[in-house]
Amino acid sequence: MSFELEPGYLEKLEDDIRNGKLEDHLEAIEDLHSADIAEIVDQLSVDAGKQLVQEIDESKAAEVLVELDEDLRAKILTEYSGVEIAHELVENLDSDDAADLINELSAEMRREVLNNIEDPAQAKDIADLLVYPENTAGALMGKELIKVNKNWKVMRCVKEMRQQAENVEHVHSIYVVDDHNILLGTLSLKKLLTTSLKTPIEEVYNSKLQSVEAVADAEDVANTMQKYDLVVMPVVDALGHLLGRITIDDVVDVIREEAKEDYNLASGLTDEVESDDNIWTITKARLPWLLIGLFGGIMAASVIGRYEVALSTLPKMAFFIPLIAAMGGNVGVQSSAIVVQALASKAIMGNMGNRLLKEIGVALVNGLICGALIIGAGLFLGYEVRLCMTVAIALLAVILVAALVGTFVPLVLDRYNVDPALATGPFITTMNDILGLFIYFSIGYALLDI
Repeated sequence: MSFELEPGYLEKLEDDIRNGKLEDHLEAIEDLHSADIAEIVDQLSVDAGKQLVQEIDESKAAEVLVELDEDLRAKILTEYSGVEIAHELVENLDSDDAADLINELSAEMRREVLNNIEDPAQAKDIADLLVYPENTAGALMGKELIKVNKNWKVMRCVKEMRQQAENVEHVHSIYVVDDHNILLGTLSLKKLLTTSLKTPIEEVYNSKLQSVEAVADAEDVANTMQKYDLVVMPVVDALGHLLGRITIDDVVDVIREEAKEDYNLASGLTDEVESDDNIWTITKARLPWLLIGLFGGIMAASVIGRYEVALSTLPKMAFFIPLIAAMGGNVGVQSSAIVVQALASKAIMGNMGNRLLKEIGVALVNGLICGALIIGAGLFLGYEVRLCMTVAIALLAVILVAALVGTFVPLVLDRYNVDPALATGPFITTMNDILGLFIYFSIGYALLDI
């Protein structure tokens, strides 16, 4: 069941917080999921949100902060000292979430927080995670897991697992390692329950598993977990030592961030911007692609000016300029979007030639259908047969070229390690506008005897 607020609840809550009556709401709020509380905090004023987070239970407050947007979380954390962050927040979080939270603090505050964590083992685990670069498997992983030695018997294994499980909120997998902590495989809970207590673990564990190195790119981790339908994946170092595990909730965040980044790139936003950024920040992100669009418009105008004689001889050619430009841009964006999506999910297994041939085939069918429709529509509206044929042939050529450009450009960018999402949106549209008009007038010159 989805979370919904009663009409007027937020206004009442805001007033009650301002008037010192927050206690009337605390019990009901603390019964909500942390993500729902975060949604409430996000819709309150910053001061009211700060007060609400500070008044709810410490463990719940820690979970709520993890769910909040980075900017809002940073504002709320200013109300906490290093000692309070360590005791009230970090000690109530899994190591990966704690590392993410601490990583947003200043270097001085990070040291203060780590020095005030009561459990030295927890402090070391978090410190280990902080050394990994952002967007790597190491930065995503958590240290909480259950592992058993292959030389143990089932009886000792169960005993050890009970002790380890006290520090693990969710048991996703049981990992099997050797005496040197080298990851060997996983142990099925069913096997554990149905096997004799004196059986060595090395006789019952499964050696087939997917793992990832700590230095691997986060996007590659997400693709692997999607491909194999994994809810958790172990993380190892270059020698195969078990370091931690990545869970599906961390991967969902990566997928969401990648989708947001690709959407921004496709829209012509080369920098990471948020809706609440200042005017200058948003302008800097948008202006470069607007300038490219402006330059493309000037180039398109120069192409039209070059064929001024054709337009003066047959003015009706101008009626179809928007059609040619729009169709070329649309086809290019469609082709590039499909290729970009396939590249992002590693779905392109064939070579570049096969992909181009397939897009040519699709463009040819679409071009013939659209060309036939434009001939019929043109004749119905009373245009000359030769003009209708010219527009139809030009439209077919433009669709073919646009499909090739939309397919070829992202593949080339990907080959040279440039984000192919840059190929969609303004870049492809502008390029195809210019090419489309050039093709249209060239065919017009050839077929209309201008």
